[in-house]
Parts: sequence; C-alpha cells; structure tokens
Amino acid sequence: MASAMLEEGTWYRGLAGLNEWDLPIMLIFASITVLIGLSFSQGCSRTVTSSKTGLTPESVNYHFTRSCNYKCGFCFHTETSSYVLPLDEQKRGLKLLRDAGMRKLNLSGGEPFLVDRGKRVGELVVYCKEQLHLESVTIVTNGSLVTEKWFELYGASLDILAVSCDSFDQATNERIGRRHKGNDHLESLRRVVEWCHTYGVLFKLNTVVNTYNKDEDMSEAILGLGEICRWKVFKVLPIVGENVGSNAKRQVDEFLISDADFTIFVDRHRAAGLDKIIVDEDNEKMQNSYLILDERMRFLDCTSGAKEPSLSLLDVGVPDAICESGFDAQMFLKRGGKYKWSKSESNLDW
Repeated sequence: MASAMLEEGTWYRGLAGLNEWDLPIMLIFASITVLIGLSFSQGCSRTVTSSKTGLTPESVNYHFTRSCNYKCGFCFHTETSSYVLPLDEQKRGLKLLRDAGMRKLNLSGGEPFLVDRGKRVGELVVYCKEQLHLESVTIVTNGSLVTEKWFELYGASLDILAVSCDSFDQATNERIGRRHKGNDHLESLRRVVEWCHTYGVLFKLNTVVNTYNKDEDMSEAILGLGEICRWKVFKVLPIVGENVGSNAKRQVDEFLISDADFTIFVDRHRAAGLDKIIVDEDNEKMQNSYLILDERMRFLDCTSGAKEPSLSLLDVGVPDAICESGFDAQMFLKRGGKYKWSKSESNLDW
C-alpha cells in the first residue's frame, strides 16, 4: 500500500494536499532560515547575556569628536577620524540612550570645545539637561578653548566641568604634550576654576600619572585651587591602535609606570589632605568600567586591549549595541562610578 502511494506520487498529498516538490522546497527554506538565525545569534552572542543581566547605560561617556588641539603623548583616544555627527542625529541617539535608562552623560573628545568653537557641546548640554532632563551632564576638556561667554550661555545647564591637568609645572605639561601654540595650560586651568565658581558649576580635576609627573607633589597647588568635587587620578593606560602599535597615532612606551609608582603617587597626595577628593584608577579599574561611545555612537569594547566598535546604536538601537560594549558593571561600582554627580545634590557655597 505504502509503495503504491509513493509510486503514484500520492504520499505527499496525503500529508497536506501538496504536490511531490512542495515539501522538499519547504524543508530547504526552513533549513536556510535556521542557519540565518544561528548566524545572527552568533554575531552578537552577548545580546543574551545583556538581556539576562539587564545592562543599562546609566552613565555614558560620549566622545563626540576625536579632534584635539593638544598632542598628549600617551593619549588613548586619538584623532583617527575627524567625523562629527550632525546635531539632529546626536540628539536622536541621546534620546534613545535616555529612554534606555541613561541618567548621566559625560561629553568628551578629543577636545569638545573645538567643534563650532564650543557651540556644539553647549547645545548638547542644554538639550540633555533641559529636554531630556538627565540628572547629570558633565564635560571633560583641556580648558584651553573655554570662554566666560560660554558659561554665560550654557553654564546653568552644566553640572560638572572637568579639566585635565597632569602637572603644575608648565615645562612638564609641555613635555607631556599639554600645550597649544603659546597657550599657558595652568593659566587656562585657573581661569576655568574661577568661572566654575562664579557660574555655579562643580569643578573636577583629571590627572594621568606617567613617567614625567610620577614624582611630583601637587598637593599645595591643588589645595590652592579652592573647591574641587573630585580629583580623578589615572594610571597611564596603553590601548592598541591608539597609543600602542605601528599604526597608532601615539606611542605610550616612554610614559609607562609601574603599579608601585602609581600607588606611591596616590598615597603621597592622600597623606597631604586630599583623601576626600581623590578617586584613583589603575588600569584594571579603568579599562572596562566605562561605557564609551565614539563619534559614530558606537560602543567601544576595550576588553581585548584595543577598542573594538559595536554597531551604531543609531542603526540597531541601544540593546543590540550595548551588548558589544564589554562593560564591567561591577567594576563601575567598585571604582566609585556612582556618586553625587548633580550640582543640585551639592551645596555650592563658593
């Protein structure tokens, strides 16, 4: 009976009224669909992990430009591109991040005040604070291009302004590369500190400890600046493709220090009365504990020692992009990533 059905071509029709070619074609199509599905799941295997852990972009560092007017020899985010997204696309991406849970945004570079002479970073600050209503909006800058007029226009919407300064000796700053034409970096620093106090913006200091400043005692100079909400002290960080390798824009070798050198520097300044404001980060704490967004709104995964970009969140959305960020949420908390990051939480009594 069965053989008769096969010979007569009636077995397939007995299943679903199909002709003898329909089922093989359907099986082939189903196989292709399964293979495509497996390919996509393997291409972003961390999507599953991300959804299970509920990874949220609570605090994001947006390096919206790579261009800079300084030439710091150890820079780990170099000018490999001059691209800057249009403002409307930046706003679209930032809204996606806010809707996904972003509470704090740090705007960085490169040098953020290079783009449109500071107008762009000012517009982003106002948009994030006044329209997205983020808890905290901050900027990291070298300070050389900041003007008082900028504070008049945008300062009310800014929570924290951080200036990078590695030494209170001008010759050391110049040796490191913190210079631009005839600019006096320390003069720029002190000017920005004064404006922060005048316009009610919290001031933060960032320092990268390296070969040329590891033995310096900055205590007196820092205490002389007045109110500082935080002093971030980083151990110089090697990153392949940025400051390591034949294709890198910088070469970090001459700036590298030992763990002991870094610890001695931190302990020296803690003992001098700066313990309450120092937040020290060695390479282990720093490398994977930041959600870094590049100029095309791609998360950068540093777990391999290089910066591997995700797909842009503008194209795939935040959940699919953040799964390739390599972000270590536990280390973020361990290094003190959550703190009083809004000026509304602080008593500004300058």
